[in-house]
Amino acid sequence: MTDTEFPSIIASGGDLSAFLSVNKQAVDAALNSAGALLFRGFEVPDPIAFDAAVNGYGEQGFTYEDSLSNAVRTNVTQRVFTANEAPPTTEIFLHHEMAQTPLYPSKLFFYCEIAAAAGGATPLCRSDWVFERLQAEAPEFAARCEAEGVRYTNVMPGDDDAGSGQGRSWRSTLSAKTPDAAEARLQDLGYSWEWLEDGSLRATTPALPAVRVLDGGARTFFNQLIAAFRGWSDSRNDPNKAVTFGDGTPITAENMAPAIRIADELTHDLAWRAGDVALIDNFLVMHGRRPFEGRRRVLASLIA
Repeated sequence: MTDTEFPSIIASGGDLSAFLSVNKQAVDAALNSAGALLFRGFEVPDPIAFDAAVNGYGEQGFTYEDSLSNAVRTNVTQRVFTANEAPPTTEIFLHHEMAQTPLYPSKLFFYCEIAAAAGGATPLCRSDWVFERLQAEAPEFAARCEAEGVRYTNVMPGDDDAGSGQGRSWRSTLSAKTPDAAEARLQDLGYSWEWLEDGSLRATTPALPAVRVLDGGARTFFNQLIAAFRGWSDSRNDPNKAVTFGDGTPITAENMAPAIRIADELTHDLAWRAGDVALIDNFLVMHGRRPFEGRRRVLASLIA
């Protein structure tokens, strides 16, 4: 681990779109070092200005429509959408965005339009630091994650359930209007599946990487294990059945305890102010959402 400021704060003023466009190389260097950047004090009064800032950054977008995200979200512009519409009392635990699927973005932009009256921070955690400690404190688990990967099982409803952090319907998730179309998409992705009596769809991924090797050789705990194990709970989903090792062996509470403890110890809460924009390296940093009171509106835009 290093003493790198995390997240790194860039406090300035003026138009964020122009700043990101002119300073793209320096911004990328800072992101590569810190893993997460917070832009504070810039003129980002509304979602249109946020969309312009993402456009100014100049990289290809990763749309919600084309993703396999489990979360119910609403588009505000073509490339900007709500971060998650789960109830304020629901905690969203640490995860790498969409790492429970074969399709995931490389970077994430977040924008705080309205800060919560209380709570609502976005916890951030460097997963290279997590994996470094896991190798020392739980070497067998770390080695098995790296060697075998992990499989995720999620039950998707027939229609969106905004009351759940895992409530996106199979129709929306798979861009499928019919069960036959859903099955064809799952087959292409290498999933196995089962239709349930209420019209829900239980889908299990192929073995996906649980550890990612970055360009510089660092290894990150790149997965959704913590979020799935702690938070994939609703009327359809049981966290104890959500994750297995690549060979199908269940991942237990005993397996997960060191990873959860280490991640909690290394987490930094980003307390939002209205107008803040954050840029996160999705391969390096996990994020989540704390419960909150009052109205909170944080929007997201993803980079391919």
